[in-house]
Amino acid sequence: MTEDALTRAEGPGLTVAPTTPPGAGTLLRLLRDGRPRTRSELASVTGLARSTVTQRVDALLASGLIGPAGEAVSTGGRPPTTFCFRPDARVVLGADLGATHARLALTDMSGSVLAEERADLEIALGPEAVLDWVADRGRGLLAGAGRGADELLGLGIGLPGPVQHSTGRAVNPPIMPGWDDYDVPGYVHSRLDVPVLVDNDVNIMAVGEHHTAWPEASHLMFVKVATGIGCGIVSEGRVYRGAQGAAGDMGHIHVPSGADRPCRCGNTGCLEAVASGAALAEVLTAQGVPARGARDVVELSRNGSVPALRALRQAGRDIGEVLAASVNMFNPSVIVIGGALALAGDHLIAGVREVIYQRSLPLATEHLSIASSVAGERAGVIGAAVMVIEHCLSPEHVDALVSRA
Repeated sequence: MTEDALTRAEGPGLTVAPTTPPGAGTLLRLLRDGRPRTRSELASVTGLARSTVTQRVDALLASGLIGPAGEAVSTGGRPPTTFCFRPDARVVLGADLGATHARLALTDMSGSVLAEERADLEIALGPEAVLDWVADRGRGLLAGAGRGADELLGLGIGLPGPVQHSTGRAVNPPIMPGWDDYDVPGYVHSRLDVPVLVDNDVNIMAVGEHHTAWPEASHLMFVKVATGIGCGIVSEGRVYRGAQGAAGDMGHIHVPSGADRPCRCGNTGCLEAVASGAALAEVLTAQGVPARGARDVVELSRNGSVPALRALRQAGRDIGEVLAASVNMFNPSVIVIGGALALAGDHLIAGVREVIYQRSLPLATEHLSIASSVAGERAGVIGAAVMVIEHCLSPEHVDALVSRA
């Protein structure tokens, strides 16, 4: 098999030595694009012998991951059978945990939401209480959808703080008492016997938005503006996490308008201290317009409150100051604004656009799209599910799965 053919068979980002014959997982990667293929087509693309392809197709059929998709046009003789990926063969749970809320969704293996649940849940309650809710409600969603525990491919979780992705442990999270270095994957795995993956909540929102609305975008930044402010970066179709998983923590970049305003990180003048939902609520309350958080700010803006609209526009400008530097440095093709404050409409994003186009280089903004989130409040749960799907359906994991079938 040639190196070019192997690259086509594997898809972008996978690294398997050219001398390694493709397994069943590589065939599944091909079929996941939704196009049915015959055994002959699979043999042609992979360079494998027809007998080897037949063996691996049979293994995938036995696992239920693929199924017959009808017959191809005959070129003489009996029409050959085509095969396609079955996204409904397994289900996935995705959890998006915020500072004061939790959202859980059950999806199929294409990331389509089958059922979901939301609750007001304080992350400060501690890992056991919050993760018990995820496990218990996860079982409830499975039962409600008529799916068994043996059909669960895995569970993805997004946490509202810094996460070391390789271990799934939070690292000194400022608003998560009791979570520092807690073994989240281990605890949840003891409750649900499936693979558990954990990442920062903004990273999974970036994945969810990329999957839902911008699958062709090579370089995307997702900015969450809610109780705090964070950024998830997708580069060449993959989450960019940096050396220790701290990439995208733009909420703690100093901004001129911050002056000496204290931030919960211990510094002063951070973007989060002046432009987050909590910061805007504090400013409005001081002006005689009571607000307890981001959702109150959104409600005020929807009701036409001039102070709220003015505060949102300025918050957009402050965020734009930081993003303008990021645009010049990273040169993304898409910037998506999401989170609770993005629900306020165009005022926040107008401020962001104003400053980015003013302060960024023309070449960097020539084809730049700045848009509101399409996935909305589902971005996190979809991203958490997609994280699990890409991990569990990678060629090496599929090869191990079908060998046990």
